Amino acid sequence: MLDNEKKELLSSMIPKAVLKAMTSEAKHSIVKRSFGQDIIPIYNYPFRIGRESRVEHVDNEIIVQGRHTLSDYHPNNDAYLFDNGEFLQISKEHCTIIHNDTDEYMLQDIGSSCGSLINQIQLGGDSKDDMYTLKDGDIITLGSKDSKYKFKFILLDTTEL
Repeated sequence: MLDNEKKELLSSMIPKAVLKAMTSEAKHSIVKRSFGQDIIPIYNYPFRIGRESRVEHVDNEIIVQGRHTLSDYHPNNDAYLFDNGEFLQISKEHCTIIHNDTDEYMLQDIGSSCGSLINQIQLGGDSKDDMYTLKDGDIITLGSKDSKYKFKFILLDTTEL
C-alpha cells in the first residue's frame, strides 16, 4: 500500500496520457525521446503538437538547431515532430490536445494545411470540423489520409496508485 506522499510523487511523474507511434515514420518523427523510443508523454494541457522546422540536412544526417535558452522564451509547441516527406504532412503548428472541465479530452486541428484524422474522421484541412472528443485508444493521423504519421492516444489512469 502506498502512502499519500508516494502516491502524489508517482502521479506527478507519470504522464496523464501518451501518444504511441503506430508506424515507423511516426516513431522516427519523435524529436525528444526521453520517455521511450515510440512514446510522447503528455503531462499538461493544452498540449500543442507541430513540425520541427529547425532542421538541416548535412551529409545525409539530420541536424536540429538549438532552441532559445532564454528564461522568457516559450516555444509554440510541446512536442515537435520531424516530417521528412517530400510533401509535408505536419504543419509547424498542427493541433492541440485539450482536457476540459467535464473530464473530456479533445483534439483541435489549429489550421494545419493537411488536417488531421481521428479514426479516419477528417478534422481541419478541407473539413469544416476542427474539434473531436478523444477516447482511449483512438488513432490520430497527422496530415492527409495517406499520411504515415499515426499515433495512438492512450490515457493513463493514476487513480489506482
